[in-house]
Parts: sequence; C-alpha cells; structure tokens
Amino acid sequence: MYKAESGGVLQTRQVRRQAVAAIAAAGLLAPFAAQATDGYFSHGYGMKSLGMGGASVARTDDTFGGANNPAQMAWVGNRMDVGVSFFGPDRSAQRSGGTNPGMNGSTSSSSDSFYIPEFGFNHLYRPDLSFGVSVYGNGGMNTNYPQDNFNCGRGPSNILCGAGGVGVDLQQLIIAPTISWKITPSQSIGISPLLAEQRFKAWGLDAFSQMSTNPAALTGTGYNYSFGAGVRVGYLWEASPMFAVGATYASKISAVSFHNYSGLFAGAGSFDIPANFSVGIRVTPVQQWTVLADAERIQYANVASIANPSANILQCAGGNASYCLGGPNGAGFGWNNITVLKIGVEFTAEPNLILRAGYNHSQNPINPSDVTFNILAPGVVQNQYTIGATYDVDKSNEITFAAAYMPRNTVTGPSLFNSFGYTSGANETIGLSEKVFGIAWGKKF
Repeated sequence: MYKAESGGVLQTRQVRRQAVAAIAAAGLLAPFAAQATDGYFSHGYGMKSLGMGGASVARTDDTFGGANNPAQMAWVGNRMDVGVSFFGPDRSAQRSGGTNPGMNGSTSSSSDSFYIPEFGFNHLYRPDLSFGVSVYGNGGMNTNYPQDNFNCGRGPSNILCGAGGVGVDLQQLIIAPTISWKITPSQSIGISPLLAEQRFKAWGLDAFSQMSTNPAALTGTGYNYSFGAGVRVGYLWEASPMFAVGATYASKISAVSFHNYSGLFAGAGSFDIPANFSVGIRVTPVQQWTVLADAERIQYANVASIANPSANILQCAGGNASYCLGGPNGAGFGWNNITVLKIGVEFTAEPNLILRAGYNHSQNPINPSDVTFNILAPGVVQNQYTIGATYDVDKSNEITFAAAYMPRNTVTGPSLFNSFGYTSGANETIGLSEKVFGIAWGKKF
C-alpha cells in the first residue's frame, strides 16, 4: 500500500535539493571573484556584513557563517541568501625621479569592473543543530596595465620593462559546508571545512626571465588552477538579548601549487591562503539599535609567496639560486600580517526596514621597499565606509542593499630597477581606491 510522505519529510527533501543547487551554482563564482580591500581579502562576506564595515562575527541573521563564524548558523533557522555585488577598483602606478627618463611615467590599470555572486543556505535539522553551506569569493588581486610609453633601454615596454601589457589575475572561490550546534541554550559552536579553488595568470613579466628558476613557467602561460582545503571553527555566546560575543579561527588553506607559474611564486608555484582569526561583539542597548564590532588578524606573513621580501631577488642576481623567482626563498610581495578593525550600526526604522552603516580600518600590508612588485598587487586601501539596508517584502522574503567606498591610498618607495642598473634615484608610487555596490535576496523557509 502506498504511504504518503509527511510534510516534514517532503520539506527536508526539498531543502536538500535546494542545498545541492546552491553548491552547484557556486561554480559560477570562479570567473568573477577578484577583489582587494583588507589586503586582498574582502572586507565583508554577505550583503548585511558588507553594509556594516564587515562586522559579522556575532551576527545571526544570514547564511554566511562559513565565511564569518560557523557557530552563528545554529541561530539562523531555515534560510537561503543569493546576492551579487559590483566591485570597481581604480589602480595606478608611477615612477619618477630616475636618471633614465624613458622609465619615468605613470600608468593606470584597466579591467575595473567585476561582478561577484554569493550564495548561502542553512537548514535547521533539529532545534539545536543546523547544516548549511556558504559559498563566496574570498578575495583576489587583479591588475592589467597597458604598455604605455616606457622604455627601459630595449625599446617600448610596460612599467615593469616587459613587452606589451603587464598584469596578474588571482581569484579565490571557497565553498564552506557548515555544521553548527547549540551546546547550551545560549552558546553554540560550529565547524566549516573550507574547500578552495584558485585561478591565476600573469603576463608581461619577461624582463625577470633571467632571475627565475624556470623562465618557461614565469609569465604568459594562461590561467592555471589550484585546489586546497582548510577549516574554520567558531564560538558564539548569546549572553542576553542585549549582548553577544563570538570568536572564529580559519586555518591556512594548503593548496596545490600553480605549476604553470613554478618560476614565479616561491616554492615552485606554491600559493596558500593565509590563516585568519577574529573576535566580535554585538550590543543592543535599545530595541531599535544594534552595534557590532570585530577585530580581525590576517596572517599574510606566513605564506612565503606573499610575504617574502621582493629584495630577495637581488641575492638571485648575486648568484644564489634559492632566492630566484620560484626558489624556496624566491621574491614575493613582502606583505606583513595586518589587523583589521570593523564597526557597524543597525537601526530599525520601520518594522520591515533596517538601515545600516559601517567603518572598516585595516593596516597596510605593503612596505615602501616592496613597492615595485606590488605594482601588480597594490592592496593599500585602509579606510572603508559602508551603508546598507534590508527591506522585508513579506514574512518570507527580504531584499538587502549594500554599498562601500574606499578612498585612494598610496605607498611610495625606491624602485628595484635602481639595483638592476636600469636607472638610479627612481621612486615608485602605487595607489588604489575602490567602490562596491550589491544587492541580495533572502528567503526564509
């Protein structure tokens, strides 16, 4: 005899199908996720966080716990979020003061429009246990400078003395399945395996061919893909309706090397994603107002291809092959660990309308001595101003808007080309400003 399935079973199966669809849709992220705000990490994950300066560790109202704090998902309920943001960076570089006038000049990067989708899903399996997934672009670096009118002594060249244009494109996608459990009525823990896909290409760097361990895998080899894994864990304590505190830690994501660029990145193409950790609080002093504040530490200095000083290449020129590009001590971007402070405010203007504003301040990871290599990756913005809003269309559907502006910041330092004998007395300046606009749909089940 046929037995009808209960509504609960049907709902569970529907939820599973929707979760699978969300994970499958994650593949759409890969061609779009190129951004740089806190170094090269995004300043916020999920549209609500983006509108509050990135503050997110102690929030419990969206499905991006895999990016922010896995412990929050036990409080979210049955929900899906789908969004897209427009990211517009403005990157520039200039060399001046050198004795070789052909190397002096300025240039700006094209490729200044990117669209970054985001997906999140959560299912409350039982009142104290949830399963979900967060899918997001972790960040990236992208520059695309034309040849312009530079001449390093061998005819027309780009600002880094190679033929034609010069640039890089690094994109990072992370899928984070998440389990979150309320260990007491007021406390939860969570864990998210971090499954990462990276894609990268570089071009126009042929001037450094004699300083590479593998010139054939230095530049112009097209896109190369790398996959890796790590884990994020989190804790959240809802101490009272007025106060909550959270903490989260994400391990370094160990990734397969970019073999096509084994002559560029230190360690024969190694490029891991740095570990990071955050703490945050949420305060609701009165019913209409909520304040979130986070402190984050990003450990760029623990990844050799990001952190090795660019001056290491000078020891390669002196005959020490381990310091050549691609070698164990090969030159990197010289980035330091940074601390990021984030604060956001929410105001319930109407029962169905929440307004947001936020501020994010990060340390600058780039030293003046490393400015030449960072023409490719000028992640120097430090101050970020954000706004946002959520409008409840009905009891099940909401629309969230967010926008951010990062004013231009610059770093100036001596050119590495002074040491190569191409010029002397030259200084270089890199600059970056950014803007972000985004919209998302949230669905409660």
